Amino acid sequence: MRDRRAQALLQSKIKTLPEITALADELREAGRKIVFTNGCFDILHYGHALYLQEAAALGDVLIVGVNSDVSVRRLKGASRPVVRQEYRSAMVAALQSVDFVVLFEEDTPYELIKAVKPDVLVKGGDWRKEEIVGSDVVEAGGGEVAALDFVDGFSTSSLIDQIIRSCPKR
Repeated sequence: MRDRRAQALLQSKIKTLPEITALADELREAGRKIVFTNGCFDILHYGHALYLQEAAALGDVLIVGVNSDVSVRRLKGASRPVVRQEYRSAMVAALQSVDFVVLFEEDTPYELIKAVKPDVLVKGGDWRKEEIVGSDVVEAGGGEVAALDFVDGFSTSSLIDQIIRSCPKR
């Protein structure tokens, strides 16, 4: 039988856009430093876990935007996502370093960033700071933009390719 308390805890970390907007306002009023990042998180791997832990260390509260299934398909192609949005968001929420998760439908989290108004906007090192969506919003609000070091050898696409190569041909 599933642990209902654990399931309820996970669900309490997953917010809608109106919920996360109100929560971010409350956190900001309480003097908490809000960190925001986003991604597809299709197959959660070591690189994701390390990246999210490093992002969380930059502030008091880590909010993660997760691309919806429709958004992932537009960005990655018809064969993606491998894992549905409700499971991807729950897996990200299950990480101790993550405080809240919010799904977004757009190709970029620009509107979400405008709503959350984070103090720190974080992306992986495969992004140059000037390319990071929402950097204009964060910097205009006095916040900072950080590009964390890329963890070489860990990407969902390379993981999928490795799985396909390791399967026997039929």
